[in-house]
Amino acid sequence: MPTHRLFHGSVITPVSVHKTEFWPQALLCVNSAGIIEWIVSDVESSQLQTVALEKGLVLDDSVEIHELRHGEWLMPGLSIPTHGGQYELLDWLNNVTFPTESRFHDTFRRAPTQVLAKLTHDKGQRAFVGKCNMNRESGKYQEDSTSQSIENTKKLISYIRALSPNSAPLVHPILTPRFAISCTGDLLDSLGDMVKADPTLAIQTHISENLGEIDITLKLFPKASTYTDVYKRAGLLTDRTILAHAVHLSNDEMEEIKSCGSGISHCPTSNFYLNSGVARVGEMLDRGLKVGLGTDCSGGFSPSMLTAVRDAGIASKVIGMTSVGSLPSPYATSTLTNGKAGAAENGQATTCNGIVTPKLADKTLPLSALLHLSTLGGAQLCNLEQTTGSLEAGKEFDAVLVSVRPETGNAKVWANLPAGVNSSAGEEMPADSLEALLEKFFFCGSDRNVRRVWVRGRLVGGVEK
Repeated sequence: MPTHRLFHGSVITPVSVHKTEFWPQALLCVNSAGIIEWIVSDVESSQLQTVALEKGLVLDDSVEIHELRHGEWLMPGLSIPTHGGQYELLDWLNNVTFPTESRFHDTFRRAPTQVLAKLTHDKGQRAFVGKCNMNRESGKYQEDSTSQSIENTKKLISYIRALSPNSAPLVHPILTPRFAISCTGDLLDSLGDMVKADPTLAIQTHISENLGEIDITLKLFPKASTYTDVYKRAGLLTDRTILAHAVHLSNDEMEEIKSCGSGISHCPTSNFYLNSGVARVGEMLDRGLKVGLGTDCSGGFSPSMLTAVRDAGIASKVIGMTSVGSLPSPYATSTLTNGKAGAAENGQATTCNGIVTPKLADKTLPLSALLHLSTLGGAQLCNLEQTTGSLEAGKEFDAVLVSVRPETGNAKVWANLPAGVNSSAGEEMPADSLEALLEKFFFCGSDRNVRRVWVRGRLVGGVEK
């Protein structure tokens, strides 16, 4: 096994919602532990040995060098949760999902979930795995009692943590109340007690996906002022909470979620398919909420993050074309600016750390935002931004090698590659050409364009796996 691997060629990595780095001829070094030791953004082929020596690395047989070809680049891995179109959410659950899931009844129990966690661990995948907690409003497909649900959840947490007792784990336990309607107040409170006892526990659930869901939730929890308040009262809003959907949040709820450090998993494909509505992601980002991108399969019809990226772009266009004020969401009316609910209060720009950035509310999300949502935003949502989500020194090498070479398919799309995509050929390529290729990959690409996938430096997927 090599002590180091060097990757020389094009690298794309997110910096923020508004900024992406495009490096046509970068040199990236990964050590044997799967950690990025260093990255230099502009290195010609003739400079490899010189730059490596400056970094204290001798290019001998222990160093493996990968020259990226014309039409290839490295970027962070795409991440966040995977979870009948004529139905809206509640009808879909009752008529399709619960009956179908009940045919595989044991899948929400502890033992099968342990199998999932073990398989994920053995395959070298990074994941949060939780046993679904649900004890009402699910027909026969539910747990017998709160105590049973909590006992099995605690046993699952112990099992998952024992998979990597002496090293940084790739697989983490996560508390998973399905959503408020499926849980009694006693069950939510008991999960909240677990969080109080162990604040490192992550939490995932759904919130404000559908208007009918919100109405029923508030009837089941009459003391709660909002859907968000249901989870807050139970102690389930922390800086490790992932809230899926959030289509119909009020501005006040957004601020509450932000103040708790919780974040949103935006699932546009599912939201379109189940007629749930369109989440105001631009508004959330303007307000400083953590937002990542999710698939919510099978609520959505595709497990592909590329599909989610495309639908996130379309969702932002829908918001921009219609304005939030015209959408049928009575839960999004707590703040009005220029006659429209959800518009950023500061007009056309927001200020963060003294830097003025364009506002995203009611706007089409730019390419930089779509990349952020599918990479670094997801890492932030999982509190893993110091470990993964971008290609930086000190982070783990979670990356994909993308190829848009003609042999990957869609030859007519990729045929006009700009000269100089491959830095190892000694050619220079303007950064905007790399940006154009990323956009083509996002909107025209498929899994055929993903040559290799690494997690913590280990090759785990891709067409060449």
